[in-house]
Amino acid sequence: MSRNSVMMAVCFCAGMIGALANSLALWLAGDLGITALAGVALAPDLTPAWLYPRLVWGGLWGLLYFLTVGGRNARCHWVRKGLWISLLPTLAQLLLVFPRQTPYGLLGLGLGALTPLFVFIFNCVWGFFTGLFARLLWGRG
Repeated sequence: MSRNSVMMAVCFCAGMIGALANSLALWLAGDLGITALAGVALAPDLTPAWLYPRLVWGGLWGLLYFLTVGGRNARCHWVRKGLWISLLPTLAQLLLVFPRQTPYGLLGLGLGALTPLFVFIFNCVWGFFTGLFARLLWGRG
């Protein structure tokens, strides 16, 4: 198996781990009432039906992350690159998913005025853990 194929698999797996961290952070914030305290109606139930699609999407976003670290000379600043790439799923959620697939409107403002901030924060969690675990899974290679 080529090194690029291995790196692609690492990025997919790291993206899934990042999505797990993102999902657990979102669930915990909702369960503890942090989002409600901020006036945002984000409090999902931690169920397989909610979690599994998020893991798959996290892996797919991890493939996009691969474009930043896939080149042999590009394997540095893993976490920073993960945080930058996390802006893409944030924009997708705020500008595509909320207005087109949910009744919450542009930026998800139907859930509360601070929804964009929470989406940004939770996607930064994804980016941080994706970068961290991509580096850890890749090793010294």
